[in-house]
Amino acid sequence: MGKGIKTFIKNAAPKAFNFLLFLVIWQLIVVVFKIKVFILPSPIRVLQHLFYPPIAAKYNWWLHVGATFMEVIVSFVATAIAGIFIAVMICWSPVMNQLLSPIIILFNSLPKIALAPLFLVWFGYGFLPNILVAFMVAFFPVVINSAAGLMAVEEDLLDLVNYLNATKAQIFIKIRIPNSLPYIFAGLKISATMCVVGSIVGEFIAADKGLGYLLRDAQAFIDTPTMFACLFLLSIIGLALFFAIGQLERLVMPWNRRREA
Repeated sequence: MGKGIKTFIKNAAPKAFNFLLFLVIWQLIVVVFKIKVFILPSPIRVLQHLFYPPIAAKYNWWLHVGATFMEVIVSFVATAIAGIFIAVMICWSPVMNQLLSPIIILFNSLPKIALAPLFLVWFGYGFLPNILVAFMVAFFPVVINSAAGLMAVEEDLLDLVNYLNATKAQIFIKIRIPNSLPYIFAGLKISATMCVVGSIVGEFIAADKGLGYLLRDAQAFIDTPTMFACLFLLSIIGLALFFAIGQLERLVMPWNRRREA
């Protein structure tokens, strides 16, 4: 445990130092050049909007962060399950491949933001349309990466296991799925950040709470510190989800961890 904590501190310390240095430079630029707050607020002003009670209380941050966080998590879980399942279907059956691939390409070519008004008409304001927008934005990287990983198996290896009379299920479980894990996790990492983007797009159009709603409201009043505070919290949500996927990847793929070491 002690070694793990030391390793974490050793890896995190340079990143924390760089982040603090960035904040200091930002603060100096605002002070030295006397930049107006509605153009570029100082980090101190942004932090006041987040943590200073007389200012932060009127924004009800917990409500908006909780709404956006739930949208991101639910859309990500739905994206991961549906994307991997469809990728397996595509790889398992040539018929499903020919049936689903054109549909996936068609939907991927659509501008996702154009679907948000339709979801608003069909489902109204609230949680569901935001989930659907985030799902549509983040769905395709998981499908494409997972399908590519499932199919990226050397032909010589497939010939060998076929010669040994391996069943199709055994080939999937023993060869295709382990081989596809780096591809799947790469798709999940892309999807994690895109779920944040999709949730904000949905909240811009069809929401009465969430960081996207608050960001839109702050923009209308040129409340730049609040806008920066929303962006800061959104980055925290995205980084936390990305980090969690990275830890899960290290747990599921211990051989990759040993290779990195």
